[in-house]
This record gives sequence, C-alpha cells and structure tokens, in this order.
Amino acid sequence: MAALVVLVDQLSKYLVMARLGTGQFWEIAPWLAPVFRFTHVTNTGAAFGLFREWGDFFVVVATIVIVVIIFYYHHLPDGQRMMRVALGLQLGGAIGNLVDRLRQGFVVDFIDLNFWPLREWPVFNVADSSIVAGVVLLALLMIWEERREREKRQAVEDG
Repeated sequence: MAALVVLVDQLSKYLVMARLGTGQFWEIAPWLAPVFRFTHVTNTGAAFGLFREWGDFFVVVATIVIVVIIFYYHHLPDGQRMMRVALGLQLGGAIGNLVDRLRQGFVVDFIDLNFWPLREWPVFNVADSSIVAGVVLLALLMIWEERREREKRQAVEDG
C-alpha cells in the first residue's frame, strides 16, 4: 500500500511540475472549475501552509513518524489487514512528502477544491489525502475495536 501511494503521489507531482508553472492552474472542464481544478503551489511548511519557516523540522518529524509506523507495522498481530492498510496509507503519504522536502526543499501541492465546506481550503496532494484517509481509517478501527471490547465486557457481566 505504501509503495503504491508513493508511486501515485510522485508521478502526479511530476506531471503537475512538468505541465504547470508554480501558481498556474488547469481546469479539467469549465463547468467543474468553480469546484475543482489543479493548481500548482509549493509548501515549505506543514499542512495547510502553516509554519513555513520550519521546513527542516518537518523533515525530522516525518522521519520519526516513518520509523514509528514501520516499527508498529512489524509488531501487529496476524489478521490485522485493515490496520495494515491504514498504516500503509499513512506511511506512503509521509514518505511521498518527505521525498519532496529532501529533493526540493518544499512539497508540491495541486488538488484545489472549492465547495462547501471547503471554501478557501488549502491546496493539497495525493500524499496528504493518503495520510488523512489512513488516520480516519485508523480512528474508525479503534472506535470499532473499543465497541467490540465493550460488548464483550457487557456480555461477560450479563453472564
């Protein structure tokens, strides 16, 4: 999963950089332009362009996150397929953005959504989407597991 995310992320960023100058955009269809387009921007900071002057710090943070995810992944018990998918999505996204930071000193963003509730939403990329999807999946799995444990405890108490 992580390798697929890195491949799609890096290929999409390469195509954006090859076809659009920084600040330029491409509209897939005129009717879709008010809602979605590709806009080439660069980001030296964190998500949503926050803390732009902390670029080197985010290299360190991404490296630590990658190591922790790999360590945790290798210690998962068998049968945790969805947990592995969630971690793979997060790992692939972290690696994809880290590659950009190490190679260029910034992350390439290009997915530009502009509809409620995303009015004025920052431009993002495949790696960002993958990280968010992985975190959401992980949270859902944790909620589901907690619910199962609670039901088991209740069944034991009810005897």
